[in-house]
Amino acid sequence: MTKFQSLFGDFERALLRLEEVLKETKTDIVRDSAIKRFEIAFDLAWKTTKAFLEERHNISCVSPKTCFREAYRVGLIAYDVEWLKLADSRNLTAHTYREQLAEEIYNELPVALEMFRKLLPALRTEQKDLNA
Repeated sequence: MTKFQSLFGDFERALLRLEEVLKETKTDIVRDSAIKRFEIAFDLAWKTTKAFLEERHNISCVSPKTCFREAYRVGLIAYDVEWLKLADSRNLTAHTYREQLAEEIYNELPVALEMFRKLLPALRTEQKDLNA
């Protein structure tokens, strides 16, 4: 199993966990859990993309934004500025905790979920190609 294949499975499970928590009635605990699950899903999204780029295209990237830019360039995903916004949100969750920020990020999580849902089938196709 390649690094990409391993990370893909982790990303797929993290996405399900994020979807699960976003179906819950919002409380402070649900909000904070959703933000943590977003962090995990985002980290796995970019690291899976990074592994894909390295294994399939011999492209090295060291940050989420550069990986998503390279993913646009190779045609894995369509250009969407939301990927860059998600990276900014992820950075904020890692370095700052304020109640207002938590609310803002929680309110953006449906967009994040949609972006991850767009990435998943593109990566799934690549993962299946590796298994063929």
